[in-house]
Amino acid sequence: MFPTTRMRRLRSSKFRPLVRETTLDVKDLICPVFVDETIDEPLEISSMPGYYRVPLNMAVDEAECIRDLGIPALILFGIPAEKDETGTHAYGDDDVIQKAVRAIKKDVSDMVVITDLCLCEYTSHGHCGVIGDNQEILNDPTLDLLGKTAVSHARAGADIVAPSGMMDGMVGAIRSALDESNFSETPIMSYAAKYSSAFYGPFREAADSGFAFGDRSTYQMDPGNSDEAIREVELDVAEGADIIMVKPAMPYLDIIYRVKETFLMPTAAYQVSGEYSMIKAAAKMGWLDEQKVVYESLLSIKRAGADMIITYFAKDMAKMLGE
Repeated sequence: MFPTTRMRRLRSSKFRPLVRETTLDVKDLICPVFVDETIDEPLEISSMPGYYRVPLNMAVDEAECIRDLGIPALILFGIPAEKDETGTHAYGDDDVIQKAVRAIKKDVSDMVVITDLCLCEYTSHGHCGVIGDNQEILNDPTLDLLGKTAVSHARAGADIVAPSGMMDGMVGAIRSALDESNFSETPIMSYAAKYSSAFYGPFREAADSGFAFGDRSTYQMDPGNSDEAIREVELDVAEGADIIMVKPAMPYLDIIYRVKETFLMPTAAYQVSGEYSMIKAAAKMGWLDEQKVVYESLLSIKRAGADMIITYFAKDMAKMLGE
């Protein structure tokens, strides 16, 4: 009791490092990379200032830059030259992601390469699955395509595949496809609790994945649901997920905490494009100190229980931590 107990005693700068409960390390970070086979030079994403799509011939350079900053992993998103109704160019051996993976693993072999596994970037309608006659997203026919895509990524050399489409049974289908093709050692990082969020807006420009009709609320989670996230994660774990993810991150810190406490699994969180763009916009207006807010936001995600964080601030944070 006061005055015997004084919480401020250990808050001086010399004591803070000794009593800090949560720390942020460069090894906690995963850097997203958008590889676009339709461009010849980096293209800035207008809604994500300072972030770029890179051409296929610069994917290795980008991976080397990330590696040299001490970041252990990147996650690849592909923008193909051609799209169709069923996302055919998601799973060809000579398509954009497969080419990028082979090039990176050849020249930057120590980089952990994760591939986003979804059809939305490759379909002409921008949805994450096969479309039925009434514009409904068909779950089960989509699973076969996800399995084919996962195998093509693993064959190219991907270290981890990360299904993000929120199709029921996707982890089990991918696990079976990988195992049957002799990729039983390839881990799955599942976007297990992915919410139907307004924070994804800038990503749709970044990955050219805006949908032509409707929205994704029939397969992504309702933002008001917490117990459902636990059920979703439980199902993915049972189907063979090796790492589970919560997306977005900061608006769903409670979900990250619940998931980590419940399953004690390697847990990822995705600090999404809207989170990045809000901080950038506020900093540009002089309303926030960008560096301090980036650090605090990432620290909060780590404190909530995330073991690894996918963030567009990965390179900036790595530089800050190295200073």
